[in-house]
Amino acid sequence: MTFLYTRTNTWSSAPQPTEEAIKIWKHISQKKNWRIVQLPNGFLQTEYKDIDDEEVWHDVTRRETIAGAEQAIDSSIDYYVKKLEFTKGPKVVKTFK
Repeated sequence: MTFLYTRTNTWSSAPQPTEEAIKIWKHISQKKNWRIVQLPNGFLQTEYKDIDDEEVWHDVTRRETIAGAEQAIDSSIDYYVKKLEFTKGPKVVKTFK
């Protein structure tokens, strides 16, 4: 019986985020950089502030309620916080002895 063992290093073989991407993720992961605006059709739009220009806002999602819009912001923040955690390297979930 023959076993084939292939060594892989998923951390170094995956594309690494750029410093610019990490900078944007840090910016977006702070709730103070978000807002909710009401559109003419009655929907609410979530937006985050541009990292370089305080006057520019980038739209992200549209929701029917403020609660839904705030939940969308919180979900986006959670997503980017997780992305930032993985820039520190792979997360060990279990080790064996």
